[in-house]
Amino acid sequence: MSEPTTKGLTRRALLSRAVAVGALAVAGTGFIAAPDAAWAVEVTAISEHEMATLLQMARDIYPHDRVGDRFYAIAIKGYDTAENQPMVAEGIAALDAAAQAAGHDDYVSIGWEQDRVAILRGMEDSAFFQTVRGGLVTGLYNQKEVWPIFGYEGESFSQGGYIYRGFDDIDWL
Repeated sequence: MSEPTTKGLTRRALLSRAVAVGALAVAGTGFIAAPDAAWAVEVTAISEHEMATLLQMARDIYPHDRVGDRFYAIAIKGYDTAENQPMVAEGIAALDAAAQAAGHDDYVSIGWEQDRVAILRGMEDSAFFQTVRGGLVTGLYNQKEVWPIFGYEGESFSQGGYIYRGFDDIDWL
């Protein structure tokens, strides 16, 4: 029995072509996928390597162990556009060059978070870093599926406002 295909690529062929990049599988077919979870993100304007690097960068800028990679992927998906491609390519090239200067293959291949953060600190004044960091604030934290992880119940206007929802409750202190 043959496996179902999508655009001529069988599941078996996809998995055989995938290579691990950090915690992601980069299949080289226009998307990156999590090897241990049921999600993938398609890339159109930027490369799979650039998307995987942006994902790692996002995790290093706003590290939350309990937040899954799929939420970070949603937050950075907006950088996969033709107009952002030059900025992303230049920024990722700078990250990879700094990683290579430190003796690594590229930014994603650096095993220690503190080493990756040191590279990010060296470029935190760049327009690329500030754009990605600023976009992550809303891109990551405005996802309703993430709110329960942080204990945020969402806006309260539709539920009568905070005055009726324990705004003065300080039991959490």
